[in-house]
Parts: sequence; structure tokens; C-alpha cells
Amino acid sequence: MEIGTFITLGLYFALMLGIGVWSMRTSTDDVAGYMLGGRKLGPAVSALSAGASDMSGWMLLGLPGAMYVSGLSSIWIAIGLFAGALANYLIVAPRLRVYTEVARDAITIPDYFGKRFEDRSRMLRIVSALVIVVFFTLYTSSGMVAGGKLFETSFGLDYGLGLWLTAGVVLAYTMVGGFMAVSLTDFVQGLIMFVALILVPVVAIMNDGGVGETAATLNGIDPQLLNLFRDATLISVLSALAWGLGYFGQPHIIVRFMAIRSVRDIPAMRNIGMGWMLVTLVGALGTGLAGLAYATRNGLEVTDPETIFIILSDVLFHPLITGFLLAAILAAIMSTISSQLLVSSSSLVEDFYGVFLRKSAPQKELVLVGRLAVLAVAVAAILLAYNPDSNVLGLVSKAWAGFGAAFGPLVILSLTWKRMTRDGALAGMVVGAVTVLFWIYAPVLADGATLSSLLYEIVPGFVLSFIAIVAVSLMGKPPASTVTDTFEQVQQVLAEARTKTR
Repeated sequence: MEIGTFITLGLYFALMLGIGVWSMRTSTDDVAGYMLGGRKLGPAVSALSAGASDMSGWMLLGLPGAMYVSGLSSIWIAIGLFAGALANYLIVAPRLRVYTEVARDAITIPDYFGKRFEDRSRMLRIVSALVIVVFFTLYTSSGMVAGGKLFETSFGLDYGLGLWLTAGVVLAYTMVGGFMAVSLTDFVQGLIMFVALILVPVVAIMNDGGVGETAATLNGIDPQLLNLFRDATLISVLSALAWGLGYFGQPHIIVRFMAIRSVRDIPAMRNIGMGWMLVTLVGALGTGLAGLAYATRNGLEVTDPETIFIILSDVLFHPLITGFLLAAILAAIMSTISSQLLVSSSSLVEDFYGVFLRKSAPQKELVLVGRLAVLAVAVAAILLAYNPDSNVLGLVSKAWAGFGAAFGPLVILSLTWKRMTRDGALAGMVVGAVTVLFWIYAPVLADGATLSSLLYEIVPGFVLSFIAIVAVSLMGKPPASTVTDTFEQVQQVLAEARTKTR
């Protein structure tokens, strides 16, 4: 690896750590500042923070790798994600921003569920916090795998050492600076990803002789590579599009809606976020196709398709630019890991420690416990990621489905349906999570195969969770008047905000 690459990466690491130190001095005096940044984020920072924490290492590794192997038929995942993200901005974002403030300033998603339904038993907070910690540990491990692959492929380092290096830098600025550090570093990382995912496919296509030559090369490899419906069935397309359902239940994404400074900023946040997402998705898909054409024409050996972005960065660019492009991968990985670590730690602190162990704990103690919780979840994720053969997209798909099914219908209906009850919320969450786990791990088909080989687990999980919420809510007593009064208050605030925005 050239010295210029190390210089660029060194500057990137210094910038991330500098943001962490600055954030520590401005937003970590109390648990609300450490976990939610005091609800002071502007629309640009909120949008790119949500996007960067959403896309993770799979954007530059998993998705280009899928396109490299399967061709244009992998675009269905991207289409589903884009549609899901847009629906999330339209349905969830404004309502959640208002509701979490009106409902006694809820700081975490489990805290919101508990206050939304006035759950004095605290079962909603306990179960939702458990779902967050379990699935986020799995999700965070996918980021660690991506970091390990990056250091192994680019620097020739041991895979395990790459895991610890990735975790070390993320831990440094997340533990020190909290939510504000995570959001500001996400903003910078989102900008880096944006530039990189334009630069790499464009340069690869130009080096291959242009779009026409690239298409001709791909056609020569396999005429079906550019066929949207290659090996497609109705179920396979539905499974790919169903990725979009996951957006409604991703705590590390929707928490950004809670942190924006005003509900009136959400339209601007939506426009910025969706524009960023469109460009980066097209760039990631283009990287896979352009990489396949370039590797074929130039006789490059690609043993792991998920490393095609890394390979192109190394062979096509000056070492200083290569360092910038590798920083883009680290940016994608770190932005997601840091967000997930912070959400997991906030649940451990707010929904366990502060509720059951130390109800009257001072703010500084809660911040300290939050930092220790970040460390604990990171170590667990590293241990899970120690298999170098782990597939980034595969790990992400499981965690994405788990959150989407357990929380997606619950979030949507809690924000839009006044008749929903606490028991309905609990039933939906449990049914969604259990269905996904059963679908992934139960060897009920021939030769021990699981149901996930037939249909992406988020589909049955989401549908059954939705049905469970509606059925159990209708069978039980209507919510208390205080609950419905809060719901009506939220609708009034939203209506006033829409009027002022116009």
C-alpha cells in the first residue's frame, strides 16, 4: 500500500476523532444530549446521518458484490429500499418527531412505546429493548465483518486485527462524543460516500471504453446480465422489494427523525436524503457492473465479489485518491456501527439501568454507563464477526428483517391508529420477531433447509405482526382517554406544522 494512501486515511481518522472530542464538549452533559443530541440537528445533518447510518458497508461491498454476481436483476433490492425510505419520510418522520416530544419527551424507541401506551408494567420497554440489543449486536457484527475484509484485502492485515482496528476508531468517537459526534461524523462520511460512488463507476466505465464498450463486454460474458428479470420469479422479486418494509422499524434510522430540531425541517430533510440515496444506490449498482466488465477485460482475479469496490479503488487511482476511496468504505462501515452502538447502549441505559437498577441515578452516571454499554455491545459484535467467511449482505438481511417485522407495523400503527392498544403492540412485536427467527433458523424443509430459502423472512414477519396488532387491539378494551387525548394532540400539532410549512 502506497504512503499516500496511508496519509489520506490518517487524515480521515484524525477528522473523525476531532469531531468526537468537539462533540464531547458540547453535548454530553446529560443523557438527553448524549443519546439524542438535544434535538438540535438541522435537516442536512439529519438527512445524511440517516442515510449514512442506513447504508453501512453493504452499500460499497454487499450491493456491488450482488450486482457483480447476478447482474441487473439485483436492482430490485435497490428499488425496494428507495420506495421504503420515501414512505418512511412521508409516514413516520413527521409523526414520530412530534409524538416523541409530546409524549413526555421520549428519548429512545422503547421509551416512546412505553409512553405512547402508558405502559405501567414496562413490558413494552423491556421486550423492545431486548429486541434492539439482540438484533443490533448481529447487525453491528456485519459492519465489523466489512471492516475486517477491508483491512485484509487492502492492507494485507490479519482479518481479526482489521475487526479490532475498525471497532477501535468507532468506539473512540462514539464513546466520547455521543449522538452529536455520531451525527456529525455521519454527515462527513455521507459526503465521502456520495463522491466515491460517483467517482469509481464513472472512472471504471471510462477506462473500459465508455458505456457502449462496458455493455458489450457484459453482454459477451452473459447476455442475461442486463436482464432485470434474469432467473426471476414472483417470489424472488417480492423478496427483494420487501427490503423496503424494513425501514419503518430500524431504530438507528428513525431516531434521526426524533433528533431533528423541528417537524417543519422534515420536508427539507426528505429532499436531501432521497437525493443522496438515489445517487449512491445508482453508484453502488454501477460499481458492480463496471467492475465485472473491467475485471474481465483486464484479466483481474476477483475471489470475493464483495471486494470489487476495493479492487477498483486500488488499480484505477493515484494512492492519495485510493486512500480517499478506502475512507469511503470505512465511512460507510463506521457510520452504521456507531449509530447502532449508540442506540443499543441507549436502550440498555434508559430502558434497563435507569428504570430497574438506578431510578434516581444522576445524569453524569447515566452518561458513563452509556459509554460502558457501547463498549460491551461492540465486544459482543466483534466476537460474532470472527468468521472471515461471513457474508455482509447476509448478516444485514437477517437483522434488517428482524427489526422490520418486530417494529415496522408497531411504529406505523402507533402513529396512525388511535385504537391501537398496549397488548396489541406487545403481541405484534413478539410475533414479528419470533416469525423472523423461525423463518431463518427452523430446518423445516427437505434436507434441513429453512423457509428463508423460499421467501425473505421480513414478508411473513411483517404481515403476521400487522395482523397480530390489529386483532389483539380490537379484542381488548379501547385505550384510556389520556392515551387518545395525546394522539389527538399530536394530530393537531402536525396539522399546524403543515399549515405553517405551506
